[in-house]
Amino acid sequence: MAEPRDPAERCSCRNSDCLERPLRRLFQGLANGVAACPWPFVLVPLLLSGALGAGFIFLPQLKANDIERQFTPTWGPAKAERDFVRQHFPPNDSERFSAPRLPTEGAYAALIAVATDGTSVLEPAAWAEVLRLNAVVHDAEYERLCARTADGCASPNPLLPRRGDAGPPAPGSLRFPVNGSVFLGTALGGVQTDGGRVRTARALKLLYYLREDGPEAQDSRQWLQSFLRNISSKLAELRLGSIQVTYFTSLSRQQEFEGNTKSVIPLFSITYFLTITFAIVSCLRLSCIRNNIWLASCGVLSSGLAVLSSFGLMLFCGVPFVVTVANAPFLILGVGVDDMFIMIAAWEQSSRKIDKSNVKSLLAETYAEAALSVTITTVTDVLAFFIGTWTAFPSVRSFCLYTGTAFVFCYVYTLTFFGAVLVLNHKREQGNRHWLTCMRVDVGKDPAESSCLYNACCMGRGSGQPSEPEGEHPMSIFFKKYYGPFVANKWIKLLMVLLYGAYLAGSIYGCTQIREGIDLRNLANDDSYVVPYYDDDEQYFSTYGPRVMVVITESVDYWNDSVRLGIESCVQKLENISYVDRNLSESWLRVYTELAKRGSININNKNDFLIGLTILFRILPSFEWDINKTQDGIAASRFFIQTVNVTSAVDEKNLLNQLREAAKQCSIPLQVYHPAFIYYDQYLVIVQNTVQNVVIAAGAMFVVSLLLIPNPLCCLWVTFAIASVIVGVAGFMTFWSVNLDSISMINLVICIGFSVDFSAHISYAFVTSRESSANERATEALSLLGYPVLQGAVSTILGVVVLAAANTYIFRTFFKIMFLVILFGALHGLVFIPVFLTFFGNFCNSPQNNMSKNLEHRFRNDKDCP
Repeated sequence: MAEPRDPAERCSCRNSDCLERPLRRLFQGLANGVAACPWPFVLVPLLLSGALGAGFIFLPQLKANDIERQFTPTWGPAKAERDFVRQHFPPNDSERFSAPRLPTEGAYAALIAVATDGTSVLEPAAWAEVLRLNAVVHDAEYERLCARTADGCASPNPLLPRRGDAGPPAPGSLRFPVNGSVFLGTALGGVQTDGGRVRTARALKLLYYLREDGPEAQDSRQWLQSFLRNISSKLAELRLGSIQVTYFTSLSRQQEFEGNTKSVIPLFSITYFLTITFAIVSCLRLSCIRNNIWLASCGVLSSGLAVLSSFGLMLFCGVPFVVTVANAPFLILGVGVDDMFIMIAAWEQSSRKIDKSNVKSLLAETYAEAALSVTITTVTDVLAFFIGTWTAFPSVRSFCLYTGTAFVFCYVYTLTFFGAVLVLNHKREQGNRHWLTCMRVDVGKDPAESSCLYNACCMGRGSGQPSEPEGEHPMSIFFKKYYGPFVANKWIKLLMVLLYGAYLAGSIYGCTQIREGIDLRNLANDDSYVVPYYDDDEQYFSTYGPRVMVVITESVDYWNDSVRLGIESCVQKLENISYVDRNLSESWLRVYTELAKRGSININNKNDFLIGLTILFRILPSFEWDINKTQDGIAASRFFIQTVNVTSAVDEKNLLNQLREAAKQCSIPLQVYHPAFIYYDQYLVIVQNTVQNVVIAAGAMFVVSLLLIPNPLCCLWVTFAIASVIVGVAGFMTFWSVNLDSISMINLVICIGFSVDFSAHISYAFVTSRESSANERATEALSLLGYPVLQGAVSTILGVVVLAAANTYIFRTFFKIMFLVILFGALHGLVFIPVFLTFFGNFCNSPQNNMSKNLEHRFRNDKDCP
């Protein structure tokens, strides 16, 4: 029995002491219950998983892969702007269709024809093939469903004649980018001009818009689906030689995105095979009794049960199932196996100190040593995920809910199901039963009297025999005798400090180069037909960007000269932005003002102004669609400005910020809108959300570590490891061509929890070490937990490594960042943190906070904390 402390020392009990001791007693009580009656702890998780797994019947209804809803901010300003445009400028695609005036992308099929061999699509041979292509697409059903103008179906390209057999435009007859009143910037690509006239054009875009409102909406969707099914065969039948064609529809992005989940399903079986194999090899013993194959398999099964239970529960609760959630099982499998290794390591350590016949004491000691360490990492991981739900991106929110809940089940099943399996496996060993058949093995039989096959399969020293205890694992010996002293060498420490400096410098530089936003092409498979379309569109049609609506959102006195001057001043400010071509703006008010100067219209009088608009509409009918006219005046109106050279995510972010800032500073109530702004909105919140989640989670990690790790300084080192790993992952993911978007944001949330795991294990072992010097304590911490930490790192990487072979950006990004997280986390836990702890080891072992002199004294004296 431990000798009692004096009252002064007892009164100095810290919060972490008083929290940790009841937890240890709780875990020891749980261990006694599991050891006394293991079968209920095996059967209940199995039955519970089966019951909760029934929630998968709701999976078809809860699949939520709408790209806009899941990968754009929930309350993005562009969504409110779109609602305003829809309300005040409702489209009419049955009579007066105009693509730039649509509040959405519309329903369309797009083709890009690129002339082969560097020629021009305006040459006769290529032009003839373009006309043949148009004739194939423009069938009778399209004629019925097409978006219509006063002249019939909206032309897929302003250069295409109404009569389908006309020749190409005469050389030099076209001006670019505006020919007459027709804008050709999005119709012709790769244009070379001579004096403003088109000399050659490498590409031509055809856009076939369909009606998306009214009774024809469903038929339009079916036509687009039929288009996608048949276009490849039709292109083959045309035998085009002068042009190459890529295609896309308004459905393509969503359909290709939804197909991502199917592509990763075959990888699950490979992952489980790799993980089970690694777990078995790690737990393999050359004894038919001590072989822990079933133990390893049940550890992997425990993770699978956690996935089944958590996913089923979330589906019962109606949480949307997003494609990003498909990453979670790979992650949970690795984490569950990591906890299994920690438990097995503690079990084997306890087996060398406690009588093996007393299974209750053995399991209680195992839980006392391992459960708290597992609790620290689980609580920090779960906190990181639930804090990650405070985000503007629903895809991140769903992933964090599913994965955080799975971590809770993984923790519970590790302490119940796997603990019971440990007890049953121990009883099998004590009974000298074979690992596979559970038949009793004759441990006293002379091997010379038996066949080779019998000796290979059925010989082994029983665990109950009074022979010498089983030695340490070779890897533990390696960490204790070789790696630990190696790291403790002063010159190696200096080298590690220099290595860390290089790591930190490279990480910080990478953070300064980070790119924001998700490229929409990355939502499709690598071999998807949309990728070459995006490539052609970027190569030939990126000069002219979105045609942006400038909307006056309130009723103003347009007939007031000062108001008109204010409007003109605002529009000019927008036109002065570097991304806007002022020569391509379209303003009904400018035209009306010029018309008034040339005619007899008095636009300074309200009644005359409103009556005179009918003259404007007769001359340019499309302007009628830009004015929301009421009986009392004009409720809202809009103009258009043309953006240019928006070729990257940085350009998109800068364009949106500059346009909105200019509109905000205007004296007239303005808003700017384009359907693409729905996706641009992610740039406004992605960094803010990421930093917010990282800071809050890191703070929560520090509080949890302070409560559960019995030394404040070592808690600071754990928090330091979190920050260091996050900076490293954020920096190096830039070098690996990964953008900061909602997908990588998920992984940075994961990074917070995992960066705690490795450093917390080692820091906790360092603090509770009995050794006197810092070097010896670091060596002991590495010898005890170095191999389990290494096993956990390898098992987690094995859990996600198959995603490197996925042909989808989402899953490859998950692998890349998880690889960086595990690599840098393990590097901190096994290299940097042990070295840094040796520098400040004396502070971690102060007289007041001494934890290492007598572990039994500290953890088993129930009277120490009132």
